[in-house]
Amino acid sequence: MTPQRTNRVATLLINSMVVFVILILVFLVGDILTIGLPHVTWHLLTSPSQSFAAGGGIRDQLFNSCYLLVLTLVISFPLALGAAIYLAEYAADNWLTDLIRTAIEVLSSLPSVVVGLFGYLLFVIQFHFGFSILSGAIALTFFNLPLLIRSIEGSLNAVPTSQHEAGVSLGLSNWRTIKGIILPAALPGILTGIILSAGRVFGEASALIYTAGQSAPIVSYTNWNPLSADSFLNPMRPAETLAVHIWKVNTEGVTPDALTISSGASAVLIIVLLIVNLSARALGTHLYRKMTGHK
Repeated sequence: MTPQRTNRVATLLINSMVVFVILILVFLVGDILTIGLPHVTWHLLTSPSQSFAAGGGIRDQLFNSCYLLVLTLVISFPLALGAAIYLAEYAADNWLTDLIRTAIEVLSSLPSVVVGLFGYLLFVIQFHFGFSILSGAIALTFFNLPLLIRSIEGSLNAVPTSQHEAGVSLGLSNWRTIKGIILPAALPGILTGIILSAGRVFGEASALIYTAGQSAPIVSYTNWNPLSADSFLNPMRPAETLAVHIWKVNTEGVTPDALTISSGASAVLIIVLLIVNLSARALGTHLYRKMTGHK
């Protein structure tokens, strides 16, 4: 077989694999949206859930999912960014660096249910946080960190060494070079890592069953005091998320319109994830062009 023909065959196989992956995504998303979108109504989005009764909504679960996502990223992103900068720019190649990377790999392989049980024993019981958004956010941070650290570190390592050398040659300190040159150039990859981790957090259920809880008490969306018990911003209240709610209504078998609620909630979950992904990519592109001067 000639090199040209080998190249065409290889290109065809690779393109076929890409098309196959895209078709799987289209099939999964299309099937969920086709079944669920007819059930997505204004009532579903703005009404609280009603246990053991038909006609419940997902208002509180949707907000809880978004609130938990924001809180988890607020906790995990600074830690992941600092660890990634250390590993990519400061750490020497020695046993300590190998130990850190091994610990990150082990942490990423832990099942979410194990992380949830750990969070339950430590934060819910030992630290007396109870079933709360804060307990869930800290638990999700544990298996969100490895994905964020590896993606950010890979983005930093992908920046050409010449850019770092150019900053040093201009008399900039190592930190100013990282902050002003390396981080802006690595921003698209960093945003990709945030997108991946956000999708994992938003769709997580197992760990949150044991930490954030399976109840969604009625809260006041006009009470902006996070220390108030009925405030929607209170991080110490139990908070059933959208993914947990989907699991709950399908497994308990006591909600009359469980199929309608779970189908509509699944469609909303997919739509929110698509919005987050597209918005984050648009924001990343805008910030990259603004910070680097690229058009």
